[in-house]
Amino acid sequence: MRVLRRLATLLLIILLMIIPLEGVFGEPLSEEDIFLGKHGVFYQIFVRAFADGNGDGLGDLRGIIDRMDYLTDLGVSGIWLTPIHPSPTYHKYDVTDYYAIDREIGTLEEFEELITKAHSRGIRVIMDLVLHHTSRLHPWFIAATLDPQSPYRDYYIWADSDTNLSAPGPWAQRVWHPHATGHYYGLFWDGMPDLNYDNPKVREEAKAIAEFWLALGVDGFRLDAAMHMYAHAEKDRALDWWVEFRDHLRHIKPDAYLVAEVWDNSTVVAPYYEGFDSAFNFDLANLIILSARSGSDFGLARVTQRFIDRYEEHSEWVIDAPFLTNHDQDRAMSVLNDVEKMKMAASVYLTLPGNPFVYYGEEIGMKGAGPDENKREPFKWYNVSGPGQSTWRASNFNTGAWQPSVEEQQGDPNSIWSHYRNLIHLREGNLPLKAGKIIPLDTGNKQIVGFVRQWQDEQALVLHNLNSAWQAIELDLNQAHSWTTLYSDGEVEWGEDIIRLSPRSSLVIEQ
Repeated sequence: MRVLRRLATLLLIILLMIIPLEGVFGEPLSEEDIFLGKHGVFYQIFVRAFADGNGDGLGDLRGIIDRMDYLTDLGVSGIWLTPIHPSPTYHKYDVTDYYAIDREIGTLEEFEELITKAHSRGIRVIMDLVLHHTSRLHPWFIAATLDPQSPYRDYYIWADSDTNLSAPGPWAQRVWHPHATGHYYGLFWDGMPDLNYDNPKVREEAKAIAEFWLALGVDGFRLDAAMHMYAHAEKDRALDWWVEFRDHLRHIKPDAYLVAEVWDNSTVVAPYYEGFDSAFNFDLANLIILSARSGSDFGLARVTQRFIDRYEEHSEWVIDAPFLTNHDQDRAMSVLNDVEKMKMAASVYLTLPGNPFVYYGEEIGMKGAGPDENKREPFKWYNVSGPGQSTWRASNFNTGAWQPSVEEQQGDPNSIWSHYRNLIHLREGNLPLKAGKIIPLDTGNKQIVGFVRQWQDEQALVLHNLNSAWQAIELDLNQAHSWTTLYSDGEVEWGEDIIRLSPRSSLVIEQ
């Protein structure tokens, strides 16, 4: 069955390489068209927690299909699915079969149905692809441990007689794990042995896996642990691999979108733009949270521009990936613990350049902190319960005095959900906000963030009052009457050369 599947994939790939991106009779898309087509707002779905489609209490593909109207209404143009492959753990980040879907999650037929229905609504689908390591229960690793002479032995990294098993470093005495046939390297834990990318066969396996899913219709991948592909964090070698991977995929699907998890500062992140369209901006996320929490601007616009300038040293087509928090971090609402501050954080990152990523539940203000499971609680569709509600674990943070839900918030124009929906629809309908560059604006007021978003000859001026009090800025709009308000979620007082904004409010205008 596996061989037939691979043959079918190969035929599809050949067709994709022969037929231009626009179709048999159309012209291939230009680099700029491809660049524009990759822009949008992405919604991260931790599959087990999102929506239950078969009544077993676990989130699954059928649940996502059933909630496609919700995603359309929210306005997102892409979804990122956390791992869906067979795995012994609830989070699925340790894969046992790269060519299948975990039975708890669904079937390949359901996955193809999900993609078809998403595409019919203009929603792209990217999937988590965990190529850095496998599960220790993967057949490759089992074969490698049973027979040191197995061809799969070199799919993994094994200590030799010269290896210092207790070498000092950030992962000291934690990365080499004992086994009856030797010590193997596993950066994260002994259940996730690292793959050996010095082995050309491993690199070819990784490409074949990506080809398989592209042939099924996925629009790209979120690549886990991108900077750790070689032991001891050999970043240059990791980058070389990702450039090789990207170049290979571009021949198959030129508009495939690749976003990297490189959890480090912008200087480390920047070179990865040689191999990726986007990289999650962890530094910027921290700064947005800090600014929303404190009510003061710490140079958000200037820092964003500086990051992008740094990235553009490595790629002409940079798409930043701003976000607030993800499945590995304390939720933004737990950090901010204030509805208006949460709205402000959303306003900021949903008006910045790049592709914003919304972590499921963020749009209703779900909380979660501490152990990872707490950050991945069931999505709250209802105040109490109802069809499709995931019950994969009890809610500890989103219950009792604090239990936000879609049911409660969709009918409230002042809710966090309505705030997200308004901003996402605003962004999707405005080219400068969706794909334009950022031009920082000196507001002369440390409580107001100001910048211009510009795409070709179109521009939008964005102002955010981060503070809990009215704030004013001097601003010569050059014929203020010719500016049109695109968005305002507070009160605005216009003077001759002064604009006053009500507490924690935003204003977007265009000329």
